[in-house]
Amino acid sequence: MPFPVPDPIRDLAELDAMFPAPAAPSVRKVTTRLTPAYCRMIEASPFFALATSGPGGLDCSPRGDAAGFVRIADDSTLLLPERRGNNRIDSLRNLLADSRAALMFLIPGISEILRINGNAFLSRNRELCDSFLVKGSAPKIVIVFQLETVMFQCARAIVRSRLWDPSLHRAPGEVPTAGSMLADATAGEEGGSAYDAALPERIRTTLY
Repeated sequence: MPFPVPDPIRDLAELDAMFPAPAAPSVRKVTTRLTPAYCRMIEASPFFALATSGPGGLDCSPRGDAAGFVRIADDSTLLLPERRGNNRIDSLRNLLADSRAALMFLIPGISEILRINGNAFLSRNRELCDSFLVKGSAPKIVIVFQLETVMFQCARAIVRSRLWDPSLHRAPGEVPTAGSMLADATAGEEGGSAYDAALPERIRTTLY
């Protein structure tokens, strides 16, 4: 049985009544084009999360590379190289069915986050893919992201979580390893210490 929701809110009017109206800056910071400041945030970010939706459900997956790996084509278009991953391609499958997508950019040490909503399309154009060549390897696909809205998120969540505080960094062994999580998920049929031992070299040799 799913956990029952206590005292659920089911009416939009009820929800709105619980919160004051947003302050003017919270509304006016939303734009339909990339401003110079928003461009600088993207150029400084080595990481973003990509949220998609499709027939198989929702997906939110990480994307990362050296800062500047996301290319700004114009003030409403981003080019996102699809670097090598685990080949599940959940996000790509979703985008073929539903182009709507959202991006969230993070910059280490910076508390503000950049949020972008829009539509994303898959390009296999060889010249475009080759323009993202890194260490002799080009992505098979470049995601062409056409933004509809962009805004920055205030610092409260990062400040509360102390996300960039090095004193809170966890040491290996304090949280489950990839091998132990895989072993749990497969009743011991996959993963384990051998998986953990081989993982660093596998990542190094398949990074691009």
